[in-house]
Amino acid sequence: MLVRIPDSASRRLSDCFYTCDMPMESGMTPDQIREQIALLVAQYYKAAFSTNEFQAGVSEIPVTGKVFDEREMQSLVNSALDFWLTTGRFAAEFENRFADVMGVRHALLCNSGSSANLLAMSALTSPRLRDRALREGDEVITTAAGFPTTVNPIIQNRLVPVFVDVELGTYDPSPETIEAAIGPRTRAIMMAHTLGNPFQADRIREIADRHDLFLVEDACDAVGASVGGKPVGSFGDLATASFYPAHHITMGEGGCVLTNSGVLKQVVESLRDWGRDCWCAPGTDNTCGRRFDWELGTLPHGYDHKYIYSHIGYNLKLTDMQAAVGVAQLDKLQTFVAQRRQNFAYLLRQLQDLESHFVFPAATAGSEPSWFGFPLTIRPESEIKRHELINHLESKKIRTRLLFGGNLLQQPAYQGVAHRVSGELSNAKIIATSTFWVGVYPAVTNKMLDHIVNELSQFCVNNS
Repeated sequence: MLVRIPDSASRRLSDCFYTCDMPMESGMTPDQIREQIALLVAQYYKAAFSTNEFQAGVSEIPVTGKVFDEREMQSLVNSALDFWLTTGRFAAEFENRFADVMGVRHALLCNSGSSANLLAMSALTSPRLRDRALREGDEVITTAAGFPTTVNPIIQNRLVPVFVDVELGTYDPSPETIEAAIGPRTRAIMMAHTLGNPFQADRIREIADRHDLFLVEDACDAVGASVGGKPVGSFGDLATASFYPAHHITMGEGGCVLTNSGVLKQVVESLRDWGRDCWCAPGTDNTCGRRFDWELGTLPHGYDHKYIYSHIGYNLKLTDMQAAVGVAQLDKLQTFVAQRRQNFAYLLRQLQDLESHFVFPAATAGSEPSWFGFPLTIRPESEIKRHELINHLESKKIRTRLLFGGNLLQQPAYQGVAHRVSGELSNAKIIATSTFWVGVYPAVTNKMLDHIVNELSQFCVNNS
């Protein structure tokens, strides 16, 4: 019979018609047809996604990227055949398994890590928290050196970010820096585990408890990392993860909010799902058993609970097809994290001769990072200039990135934003001028790492 299969990854499915060499018999059950389709998908993966041998200076070395095989594609197609286009069985499976991996009770999927950060911070303003709810003008401690969407939800909720500096090498703030930033209106701490290197979450959790502050961990770059043997994401009142292709596992797009609190779980779920008060899963009715027996707000008694709204919310759900990719990726998480650590250790070992030029990255005390990248900061006494070095690396097909926004207070978007600065931001300013990073994600091989080492070494020799 005729089936549609693409002859290359760049061709549209609807443009490609080939005679299948695996004829499907009439009267096959849907499950049998699924099995045939899964076999075809595996064949397609092998035909369409073969990799070429790496050639130094010719082949590109990305900083990040998705790593997958036929299992992700089969899971994605399996979900598509359900044609359950919103959140469904794959999302439920992923949430349950991911919560276990991250050491928390609840995992709530959403459409991106940035949305997860927005949901987490917005949840702390919920009236459900009564006297503990954050109110307009309250302060949230965060770092000046980082990614914008760790900070943006603070501003978007009309709260005041309090910027602190980070340490060079770890790129995280010290607990002492955090405690020194606490003022009379400080109500929360929200910051990221930078490039997969955890901040001292155990000590900062203690500080938060002592001062009655909420703690939100942005673990988007750090899934698989731990502090004192405990997973990052399990220290905060709330935590977040991202599944963008750059991250440790991917769904293409996607994010997750993590919490141990039943109350915060309900609030995040409400904010994610239009602000509704109802907690029924999509396609399910009357989970509470009293759908037409509620009386909330000034609505009439018996108003349909599916259409009662307790928050000013959004629609930030993801599709079950995305979650299906995540389910397959989750099986590989530990392997991915181990490869990232191995690649990081290899670079650190091979670059030791360049210590006079660079501040090398260092794991935070008591932590086991899940490295997102390999950051280097050019020492002020070195004659090397960052823009010249990264242009050289890029010309050799070695892709680089800066440490996200550098010092966010120097970014145009944050000019005029209400904020407070605690201490000097001297390291954030250095990061803005002198820090960059290269990739250690699982597809990076030793040959690629050797090319990075050789080009860095050669440039340092020629420019000092």
